[in-house]
Amino acid sequence: MERPRVLVVEDDRSIREGIADALAFHGYSAVQAERGDVGIEKALHGGCDLVILDLVLPGADGLSVLREVRKARPTLPVIILTARGEESERVRGLQAGADDYVVKPFGIRELLARVDAVLRRSPERPSDVVRLEFPGGVVDLATRVVTFARGPAAELSEREAELLRYLACNATRIVSRDELLSRVWGVSPRAIETRTVDMHVARLRDKLRDDPEEPRLVVTVRGKGYRWTPPAT
Repeated sequence: MERPRVLVVEDDRSIREGIADALAFHGYSAVQAERGDVGIEKALHGGCDLVILDLVLPGADGLSVLREVRKARPTLPVIILTARGEESERVRGLQAGADDYVVKPFGIRELLARVDAVLRRSPERPSDVVRLEFPGGVVDLATRVVTFARGPAAELSEREAELLRYLACNATRIVSRDELLSRVWGVSPRAIETRTVDMHVARLRDKLRDDPEEPRLVVTVRGKGYRWTPPAT
């Protein structure tokens, strides 16, 4: 499974780079942004798993960044950084949807422990899936082969397998097309048509023998996205 990707939004270069270096040393993939507006773009379209967010930023303040993130990716975990004594700001951050906060100055071990704890309970960072069973068949995502109780096997493309893996990892919720473009394709939804997702879903359904008129595996939730909901085997 790929390393968790953490976005650090902090205008103080020494703090930002120090956090990024520590994250990289401890097995995370770190991405940096020194402005709030850049942080919004990277949080929404950079495929990150968690955001470490300072509240005082140029371009857009931290609370504005948090609100924009919550609109587009309501389950993306966010840890805010605040200066000591700014209790009102911490409260506002938590009320706006932050998952946790760390007070400056902070120890890097404390921050890493909070990152680990928040990621463990995040619905956007579920356990990986390598094998999927559904009525009449099995998908081996390592080999990308679908085998059936009757009839020939089917082979998924790499993108189809990643799409199915992401949906299965997030089976407890509806996944939007924009999120799939960001997390599976790794592109901004503005850079590619969402119809791309629909076409891949159609091909995936065909290979899974999922009736396109009444799908039971990859279900369309009108106006919201897709969900992996196989009936019990």
